[in-house]
Amino acid sequence: MTFIIVGFLTLFIVWKIYKSVYYKSEEFNQLKNNLNSYVIECNDLNRHIEDLKETYTDVKKNNYGVAQLEDNSKYNFKRTHQVQATKSEYIYDCSATICKNAEMQPFKYLCKYFNIKVNEESLEKFENVLNNFSAVEEGKILLNKELEKIQTSIENDIPYLIRTFDSKNFMQKLGFQAVDFQTIYFPIYTFRYISPGGNKSTYCNIKLDVSNLNYFVEYLFELIKFKKSVQGQRALMTSKLREKIKERDNYTCQNCDLSVNDEPNLLLEIDHIIPISKGGMSNEENLQTLCWKCNRSKGAKIAS
Repeated sequence: MTFIIVGFLTLFIVWKIYKSVYYKSEEFNQLKNNLNSYVIECNDLNRHIEDLKETYTDVKKNNYGVAQLEDNSKYNFKRTHQVQATKSEYIYDCSATICKNAEMQPFKYLCKYFNIKVNEESLEKFENVLNNFSAVEEGKILLNKELEKIQTSIENDIPYLIRTFDSKNFMQKLGFQAVDFQTIYFPIYTFRYISPGGNKSTYCNIKLDVSNLNYFVEYLFELIKFKKSVQGQRALMTSKLREKIKERDNYTCQNCDLSVNDEPNLLLEIDHIIPISKGGMSNEENLQTLCWKCNRSKGAKIAS
């Protein structure tokens, strides 16, 4: 048993030395220099994707102030769930009935109890969130494919042991940032019921992921249309419309003419020619396909 432990320990030390020597070698540094432009490009896109995740912070929620609740009850209840309960602007403490009804009609109760107004302003904000979140999910996949493509192209230049047992660390040593596939950036609204004794709780969670955002945008639009507050015809910025615009534009950036034929893993985004902030609408005539670089550089400027 001792020999086995010593053997594994020896292999581990040899492996650590081998990696240290390789990552300090001229061979690796030369490879790193050759890939520098790709590293900058991929990391730039990675940061852009991370910035898009912050879109929902622009959706303002009402501030109702701060209060402190004191429980002076003399009853010796443990109140497990009350003690563990945390406060959040995304959590609404309610009765068991409301919690159950929220499960049956999530969007209706989301608007009512989290004060999301059913108007054009809210619709535009959630359309923008959906547009950007869709780009995030698409961008993560495309960026990962691009990283795999780069890794495959240099496969013959990577020592077998490094390629087989240290591939993830190898890419990080080259300077590539890891793609974050987590979806924790999707906002989750929670209806929470805690029993008076504090020992029982029920939760109803509404996650605004890309799929649910599509439904929510359509829900808001139908209510607004019913109230006759939308003038004329209006397209909805849904995932379906995003794909339709890209197909119409031949999956080509309307600013720099770069297309998926030139770069198969190119992230294309949908842009309002006249920004919503300047009176533009989510109509097909006011939408265009831009590559992520051109869309980012444009910002809220009106295209010439």
